[in-house]
Amino acid sequence: MYEPDYDAAASHWIERDRDSIHMEPAALKEKIVAFIQAHNTCALATASADMVRNTPIEYNYVDSCFYFFSEGGLKFRGLKENKNVGIAIFEPYGGFGQLKSLQIQGTASMVEPFSEEYLKLMEHKKIPVEAMKKLPQAMNLIKVVPTSYDYLDSDLKNNGFGSRQHMDV
Repeated sequence: MYEPDYDAAASHWIERDRDSIHMEPAALKEKIVAFIQAHNTCALATASADMVRNTPIEYNYVDSCFYFFSEGGLKFRGLKENKNVGIAIFEPYGGFGQLKSLQIQGTASMVEPFSEEYLKLMEHKKIPVEAMKKLPQAMNLIKVVPTSYDYLDSDLKNNGFGSRQHMDV
């Protein structure tokens, strides 16, 4: 009977990264921020003890944090139990030599409606306060503070770096 080696598979990139040529942190951060700013949609993964939800959603990247306005949905069931989230931003697959993506691990929290931070994000999105106040209930605002990034860019090989770069925040 087949017994998969989950531990070996999970450590694949960790092992490969040991021999990889890493970028300087400031240069890597610059690449990561440029990639984030070049996009506006991601997949936000949340999980509880018995459920995983992966939601395609628009994000706002402000002050090195990700913000998501949302009416609701099952992602909040996961957030209630588990503040650890995953975010994936990616380019369409164009072949092994054309990979570009970013995985973010982070910690989520809810921003209080109409707090200073909430109003700042409304202004960033150009949402009129009066329009939000007319809704039956204010939109939920999720904030994710990144804890790590895994950036994959096939083009990095052209500059002598490994195509996968990891950064802890």
